Amino acid sequence: MTQKDSPWLFRTYAGHSTAKASNALYRTNLAKGQTGLSVAFDLPTQTGYDSDHALARGEVGKVGVPICHLGDMRMLFDQIPLEQMNTSMTINATAPWLLALYVAVAEEQGADISKLQGTVQNDLMKEYLSRGTYICPPRPSLRMITDVAAYTRVHLPKWNPMNVCSYHLQEAGATPEQELAFALATGIAVLDDLRTKVPAEHFPAMVGRISFFVNAGIRFVTEMCKMRAFVDLWDEICRDRYGIEEEKYRRFRYGVQVNSLGLTEQQPENNVYRILIEMLAVTLSKKARARAVQLPAWNEALGLPRPWDQQWSLRMQQILAYESDLLEYEDLFDGNPAIERRVEALKEGAREELAHIEAMGGAIEAIDYMKARLVESNAERIARVETGETVVVGVNRWTSGAPSPLTTGDGAIMVADPEAERDQIARLEAWRTGRDGAAVAAALAELRRAATSGENVMPASIAAAKAGATTGEWAAELRRAFGEFRGPTGVARAPSNRTDGLDPIREAVQAVSARLGRPLKFVVGKPGLDGHSNGAEQIAARARDCGMDITYDGIRLTPAEIVAKAADERAHVLGLSILSGSHMPLVTEVLAEMRRAGLDVPLIVGGIIPEEDAAELRASGVAAVYTPKDFELNRIMMDIVGLVDRTALAAE
Repeated sequence: MTQKDSPWLFRTYAGHSTAKASNALYRTNLAKGQTGLSVAFDLPTQTGYDSDHALARGEVGKVGVPICHLGDMRMLFDQIPLEQMNTSMTINATAPWLLALYVAVAEEQGADISKLQGTVQNDLMKEYLSRGTYICPPRPSLRMITDVAAYTRVHLPKWNPMNVCSYHLQEAGATPEQELAFALATGIAVLDDLRTKVPAEHFPAMVGRISFFVNAGIRFVTEMCKMRAFVDLWDEICRDRYGIEEEKYRRFRYGVQVNSLGLTEQQPENNVYRILIEMLAVTLSKKARARAVQLPAWNEALGLPRPWDQQWSLRMQQILAYESDLLEYEDLFDGNPAIERRVEALKEGAREELAHIEAMGGAIEAIDYMKARLVESNAERIARVETGETVVVGVNRWTSGAPSPLTTGDGAIMVADPEAERDQIARLEAWRTGRDGAAVAAALAELRRAATSGENVMPASIAAAKAGATTGEWAAELRRAFGEFRGPTGVARAPSNRTDGLDPIREAVQAVSARLGRPLKFVVGKPGLDGHSNGAEQIAARARDCGMDITYDGIRLTPAEIVAKAADERAHVLGLSILSGSHMPLVTEVLAEMRRAGLDVPLIVGGIIPEEDAAELRASGVAAVYTPKDFELNRIMMDIVGLVDRTALAAE
């Protein structure tokens, strides 16, 4: 009998509603055979706000679990022995704080802290480029990344302190070469800074603790070659740039979430096949096999997956690992000339892009450049789908078919508990009332001193966690110390050279603008804490290319700020992009602000919005609702022109 390799870690990215509800989900998943935890935090937690902050309204518990203080973290891991777990926490700007809370809970459980295993993502670079949950400017953010790494070297030697995340780069449209180069540039920036914080003799081992989190798309041969290229390039960088001699410290260690960008709302049952094919890209090649795999659920383009949907994805991993003979063989692709040619081409393209970034001064200095490149690449990707050059089954070809029985009936999509936000806020208020206020104030003052003095922020963060400080209080101290940051939108003022199918739209825009007496003004806004800006960027860029006068100020604005901007700019139409599931409360607030401001223009909304919610939004006064199935941006542009034209005629 051939000796089988051990399988990768089986994870499910999960967390919702409250710490108590998420704890129940984790314990259920572990009982089903999941071998690692992967914690999803809600947007207020990710961006450093307590659940009762004005910006958190409607966002609490929507895309992850809210964690405001030690009591929440205690509840999240109740009856889960952290010393025995391997826990991945997808957290970036507030990574030092969430790790501090995790350490505090582990100590309460009596764990040997040195045995804790897991990862904090802790990659702020991709937040500036694609995900949007940053808080502070790049330089102090880099400092806090390496603070975490330096702290774990001494106290948590088995912990991965930084997980370079290229996942969202692909979601934002990155080509394989860009994904390779941008992620490697981030790793270089972190290691260059970390080298100043740890003794030289310990630096190689710290390089070995840096891990990656990648995306695997549907072009699975290219994706598998991308992973082999990652392995080679990281080994090259560690050896040549940092002089790492030990092979084990140069090893490219990565986890993966397969592509969510390609999941379709139309014929969503097809997503099962997509997820399986994408998983093969990161498991077939032993040389480049993932250390941990988490799969989305087939219906995530429709809304929150149910526990059964997540179980189905988990079973896919288990069947491949335990029923197939994959793990009995050496690498299946070594010596394959077609694979070797593709890998070499990817490496060459990545090296060229990486050299360009290095010439600009490195990743920190190249943020604006990389953001603009992503927006351009995503526009090209979308255009290929629109023209049919890229085939998406059930979307732009073979669109007719029998309705799916999987999407019908009550409970087909999980609905977040509407009482969860109220419950979370009530417990937060009780926490504040029951704690020692003087101890909290002293701990926060010490955190502020550490931040401004340049000391490592981790010891003061752990002390603040134990004293009872909250997520919002911790982040407020860092905002005071370092300031806040607004990242680039990547949407240039000048139109692109893209012309496919735009001439009729440009003519229609010109005609309506002439009737209005000035260019058609379109304000695009992202209310709330949702940082997924890809859709808003592409709508703004396409509208710009069609001749509209565009204003898009980026992410994380309040409804009042967006409406005030629309009023100041004398907008003819206002568009909102909301992908966090918080469309109902946020749109309601925007409509109320529009009425207060006397702004009588069409409001359009885009996002992952179930049809029953879309009907309710239209009934409340929203002129049009778009979801992921509306991939034809040119059609949306003509809809906008028509809405403005009808409004202008009605006003005459």
